[in-house]
Amino acid sequence: MNKGPLSGLLVLDLTRVLVGPYCTMILSDLGARVIKVEAPGVGDDSRGFGPFIEDQSAYFMSLNRNKESIALNLKVEEDKKIFEKILDKTDILVENFKPGTLTKWGYGWENLKDKYPKLIYASASGFGQTGPLKELPAYDMVVQGMGGLMSVTGQPNSEPTRVGTSIGDITAGLFTAIGINAALYDRQKTGKGMYIDVSMLDCQIAILENAIARYLSKGEIPKPMGSRHPSISPFEAFKTKDSYIIIAAGNDKLFEGMCKVFDLELYKDAKFKTNADRNKNIEELKKILEEKLKDKTTSEWCKVLEAKRIPCGPINNIKEAVESPQTKARNMIVSAMHNKIGEFKMAGNPIKMSSYEDKNTRGEIPNLDQHREKILKEFGT
Repeated sequence: MNKGPLSGLLVLDLTRVLVGPYCTMILSDLGARVIKVEAPGVGDDSRGFGPFIEDQSAYFMSLNRNKESIALNLKVEEDKKIFEKILDKTDILVENFKPGTLTKWGYGWENLKDKYPKLIYASASGFGQTGPLKELPAYDMVVQGMGGLMSVTGQPNSEPTRVGTSIGDITAGLFTAIGINAALYDRQKTGKGMYIDVSMLDCQIAILENAIARYLSKGEIPKPMGSRHPSISPFEAFKTKDSYIIIAAGNDKLFEGMCKVFDLELYKDAKFKTNADRNKNIEELKKILEEKLKDKTTSEWCKVLEAKRIPCGPINNIKEAVESPQTKARNMIVSAMHNKIGEFKMAGNPIKMSSYEDKNTRGEIPNLDQHREKILKEFGT
């Protein structure tokens, strides 16, 4: 039994690749049971995405732990009957088809809402269910570009730069999970389900924070600034003796504390006394700090700054990030079993809850259609 705050809830997962599977993985980690409906013969598209361990997709495995798989063709009458038997017991349906696809098959929200009044139905798509672009397909980098994110990513005057993870997909998966959990709470009060419409492009607009605030309040169109924060200083990567260090002295008190570590009295200088002053003289400040920082390695400076509680850190590669003591202490690398390759390690659940144990193992990773017989028997088809 999968334990968590969503225990006892059944999720019918009609999603593929990243947005939807990421959302339903979160729901599974929180205790829900997830039955993944896949296309017969091929399954989720991501089963064909590398990297591979033997002939199994590590990409797919990293997103589909602790789910059950059944292959169904929703255009075929026999498979539709099976699907509807499962749907009768479903609390949450999640899909990320192109808008209108499930309606054509008879399983859109308008088709289902009266028959299943308690159903929570969540759709995640590139551009949402409304607007002039609603019928267009989209991938992560498309919405990173259209949503403005790539315009503020990278170094000044560099070519367009994609954020190094699929943040267009992942943010949509996160917002879909948030919407589902809010709808579950609402259902407790009203006894009714609801429809949730999440657009990947909307999610990119929603996370523009400082950039959108600057444009809407000042009319400024932000540009790439490398590692530098647009309105806080010092707050960027600085060169040290051997590499780079992130220093984020986000207020005047932290700036003074940092200066004292460096044996500098810049906090008394009118050019650097306030954050506004520092932003006006940011290049001069960086030059002074890097002249000091070149005397020691990043590791040495981190130890000194951490001792004084000045926010700082190295720029880790993926190996260093995954293997760091903090990552291990937080149980952020977990394992799941696959019946062919055995143990598979992946990122854990960042949501830690006092009432539920955050185990370092997860449920099995399913083969395509692995749970057909079990599901058919259980749902009486």
